[in-house]
Amino acid sequence: MNLVLRTLVYATLFIGFLLVYLPARVLARTGIHRPPGFGAAQMAGAVVCTLGAALALWCVAAFIRIGKGTPAPFDAPRRLVIRGPYRFVRNPMYIGAALALAGAALFYRSPWLLAYAAGFLLVFHLFVVMYEEPTLGRRFGADYEGYRRTVHRWWPGHASAGGSPR
Repeated sequence: MNLVLRTLVYATLFIGFLLVYLPARVLARTGIHRPPGFGAAQMAGAVVCTLGAALALWCVAAFIRIGKGTPAPFDAPRRLVIRGPYRFVRNPMYIGAALALAGAALFYRSPWLLAYAAGFLLVFHLFVVMYEEPTLGRRFGADYEGYRRTVHRWWPGHASAGGSPR
């Protein structure tokens, strides 16, 4: 299966389950089926959701174009991706997904969906720290360690020399 098709399959499964199905279940279980109206909260939520989705899609494109791989851990990029959105922060794909979830929470005015977004970030923080960073360190060695020393994990910006990236 070619790279673009593999990426579409994996991204669709990830997005479909974690960013559509589970949030829909949260909304349904809390009795929210549609927003109470379309006002400022819905407009702001739609903008945040769209920006988050665009960031995540930019990351997927970078994985294909630069990394020659997919976002799936079992079919990861063959090259270290440190350009595109990855030049600003080490985990922009998860940030984009969390922004999309937060935007949906704002759109639906759902504190439960916001809690789901926070849980999503917590789970992926643990995944990054316990699996991704050690795996990338082993796979890409000094190149990854240099990147890790200079680009923050979650907050955009560059770490200062000798400083600890977040």
